[in-house]
Amino acid sequence: MYFGDKQQAQDIESTDRRTIKRRHLIYYLRVWDLKTEQLLGHIVDINSGGFMLISEKPIEPDQTFELEIRWNTPDDEELRIQFQAVSRWSSNDINPAFFDSGFELIGAVDEVLEPIGDMIEEYGFQN
Repeated sequence: MYFGDKQQAQDIESTDRRTIKRRHLIYYLRVWDLKTEQLLGHIVDINSGGFMLISEKPIEPDQTFELEIRWNTPDDEELRIQFQAVSRWSSNDINPAFFDSGFELIGAVDEVLEPIGDMIEEYGFQN
């Protein structure tokens, strides 16, 4: 995941930029801001350290959020994961109607990382 300045990250060779393999999600998981109970955006890629969110509004960097991912299983069971994350950057998406934002997971514990890993396996491309 991109942490810090996005332009700086783009200047670094892609092989040097990541130490954790990122997975692009086929199914865009919805992320809710628990403080406002508003949909913040959709995860477009994720790894055990962070994720990139696409949203309709820019997200101010260096803000701590209480977030929740909500999704349904094939059996229509609703699942939720609550966690904290810090916004690290936000910039225009290739589609100017949207914004991409990078988040770093904080205070991550096994109860959060295990379901995220399961989501990566279930919804991610196997690249």
